[in-house]
Amino acid sequence: MARISLDSIDSLPGFPLSVLSVPMENKYKCQQCLQVLRKPVQAQCGHRFCVHCFKQLTSSGPKPCEACRQEEIYEEPMSILNSMEAFPDNAAGREIAGLPARCLNQGCSWTGSIKEYEAQHERHCEFERMQCEACQTLILRTEKERHDERECEARTLNCKYCKVTFNFKDIKAHDEVCVKFPLQCKDCGKKKIPREKFNDHSRSCAKSKSACPFNEVGCKSVIENGKISDHEHSSTMEHLRLLLPMVLSLTKTSTDASGPGEWQEDSGLGLYRAPEEGAAMGGGAGAAGSAQSVDLEKKVNALENIVCVLNREVERSSVTLEAFSHQHRLDQEKIENLSNKVRQLERTLTMRDLQLSETEQMVQELQFCTYDGIFVWKISDFSRRRQEAVAGRSPAMFSPAFYSSKYGYKMCLRLYLNGDGTGRGTHLSLFFVVMQGKCDALLKWPFSQKVTLMLLDQNNREHIIDAFRPDVTSTSFQRPISEMNIASGCPLFCPLAKLAGKSPYLKDDTIFIKAIVDLTGL
Repeated sequence: MARISLDSIDSLPGFPLSVLSVPMENKYKCQQCLQVLRKPVQAQCGHRFCVHCFKQLTSSGPKPCEACRQEEIYEEPMSILNSMEAFPDNAAGREIAGLPARCLNQGCSWTGSIKEYEAQHERHCEFERMQCEACQTLILRTEKERHDERECEARTLNCKYCKVTFNFKDIKAHDEVCVKFPLQCKDCGKKKIPREKFNDHSRSCAKSKSACPFNEVGCKSVIENGKISDHEHSSTMEHLRLLLPMVLSLTKTSTDASGPGEWQEDSGLGLYRAPEEGAAMGGGAGAAGSAQSVDLEKKVNALENIVCVLNREVERSSVTLEAFSHQHRLDQEKIENLSNKVRQLERTLTMRDLQLSETEQMVQELQFCTYDGIFVWKISDFSRRRQEAVAGRSPAMFSPAFYSSKYGYKMCLRLYLNGDGTGRGTHLSLFFVVMQGKCDALLKWPFSQKVTLMLLDQNNREHIIDAFRPDVTSTSFQRPISEMNIASGCPLFCPLAKLAGKSPYLKDDTIFIKAIVDLTGL
């Protein structure tokens, strides 16, 4: 018996018994896992094991065979399991590989052999339920990718703004503190402002509203940041009236602090006197009135200077505002001119796109065009096009144009992949179309040349052929007065049944249609 090392063999435990479509024979059962043998190996005692089970049994060294003990045939050293004394049982493996099998997953109807099950279906079945490693939920294999990316509550995400990693369940909490999270200013409407810069934006936002700088002296206005200067200019006199009582109060406080004592009004004479001079009002009262007059004159002079300064500031602001207004008008004119240029360029670009589309169509026509009355039409993606025809999305398709000669009749074919008229749902319907050409005035009308239509056998054995001579009284063959005439041809050209299965007419999902126009007499 050849000694073969099993160290390099990697496998799984045996197949479940229910995988088999037929009752299992004992010779195909692993003596360890009691399942259907997978990659069977035979010990020197003759018992068979899955290679996976045998490796586990002998991983810590040689062990006695429990199957021998149960069958009461235990005999050393033959009944000692040793990886160096076992060999792959290829004969049993081939027998097991041919056993009929079925899929265990609910909803799956797959059947085949054990070999096909192991190689193609096991661990690939779309009905297999797997356990999510993150949230431990059982999910279908086909839904695992979507579950991992969109549904798993325990999946890990990277914040697309700050790149910090967190669990999906914490996404709302993270959005509340993410420094890069985009916010929108409710005043100006600007979007995508990082949270870390939002306070700076609020202070500088032209649409954000704040109290007037003169609110401490009584101005109750709340205006946008961008209009504070306009408010200061327009409310200068109002602000001066609010400042005047404060200036007077400050001046009075300063004067009272520098005097010899607190001044009080004499109700009888309307004058002010010091308390300690209440009894002697002669010369003292005159001196007090003179001092008060001088103080009032100084206050008036100071306020006049303040008003002059403010007036000069208002004049400078007015000049600046006028300059800004003039520049604004110039900018608006430039914007209007640029807008006109953009609109003109857009119209030019639209015309170029239209010309390019016409050129591409002309190049495509020239690529497939023929000038000898013979045209072969290759139709690929037949299955998809037929499904679209059955669904009614594209019931008909036109071939590229072809000609009877360089300056001859212009023609094309029209094909219904699901039939038309009497052939709907049962036949391919093929029609011949006379198109409007550049040299129609030089040609003989009505069109009267024999037309032969063919579905080519790609084995070159038996083509499907139909031919007809035009009915010269039909409008389909008169000189076209529009882009193309009404199509005329064969609604029962080819039964769809001939294209089913391994049809010689349909290979690699492609058919070939040939049209031949008899040029006799031209």
